[in-house]
Amino acid sequence: MSFRHAFPAVLAAGVLVLAGCASAVMKNYVGGPVETVMLDYGPPTSILDLGPGRRAYQWRKVSTNVVPGSARSEVRRTRRGTDVETTETPGYVERQECFYTFYARAVGERWLITNFRKPSLECE
Repeated sequence: MSFRHAFPAVLAAGVLVLAGCASAVMKNYVGGPVETVMLDYGPPTSILDLGPGRRAYQWRKVSTNVVPGSARSEVRRTRRGTDVETTETPGYVERQECFYTFYARAVGERWLITNFRKPSLECE
């Protein structure tokens, strides 16, 4: 089997291995105080009251990645001489915005994490 034919299977396996990474980390905070998340990731981007004694705390992460361009030249010999054909692919900046949301309930003066919203697949 060539790499070209095996690549989709390798990619799918890689996605399955990576899927759940953020969720696994988030699961570790369930049952603890929201301050624990704040100590690790800073203050939340937003806090939403969900009703008496319930809140959602949300962190936003924006990532940028520069994808370089490329150029490929192919030299061909023709009856008229040498011909150079160049194919260019421009580079670009990729921007990704991810949200990580924890649900909490009031217990006395503290807010304890009860659950979380699973991030989108590209944010796992």
